[in-house]
Amino acid sequence: MRKYILGVDEVGRGSLAGPVTVGSVLLPSRFYFSKKLPKLRDSKKLTELQRERWFEFVLGCEDIFSETSSVTPGVIDRIGISKAVNLAATRSVKRLLGKNKGVDEYNVYTDGMIDLDLEIDYKSLIKGDERINAIKVASIVAKVTRDRRMVRYEEKVTGYGFDKHKGYGTLEHRKMIEKHGPSDIHRLTFLKG
Repeated sequence: MRKYILGVDEVGRGSLAGPVTVGSVLLPSRFYFSKKLPKLRDSKKLTELQRERWFEFVLGCEDIFSETSSVTPGVIDRIGISKAVNLAATRSVKRLLGKNKGVDEYNVYTDGMIDLDLEIDYKSLIKGDERINAIKVASIVAKVTRDRRMVRYEEKVTGYGFDKHKGYGTLEHRKMIEKHGPSDIHRLTFLKG
């Protein structure tokens, strides 16, 4: 029986626009990555090109299983970001385990303060994205998935530069909000104050 590590991480928690996205990854506990890939790190510490290379590798690897789930800005405004992250994490893990019923021996680790509403044992680790490879891979899967969505939003909701800043509160983004007002994908509770 093959043992797995299930890692969970989120991206977009502090963004002013767009969803929060959680990635969940089942990674064999003894998995050796190709030296041709960039060094495995949390998604924030990789370039866009490095993240894309990792993402394509993960999707093409038959030994790694991944799933994502996102929660929209409207729901974030209604229930708050912490509950939204936990909701997305629970959905993502439930989907991942539902698709991979043959994987029955795994340890589950979440990054930071992510809580799962599931009847499984898991450990929430501060800076887990620096310590657990499965969490690092989950952060990459979540980041690439969310970034691609933000690029598509820029095609529909032009003038905000979502393809550049991905919804985060950069000076350019804040200027565009002042100029155009909030769009349908902005988190209105994040814009107050």
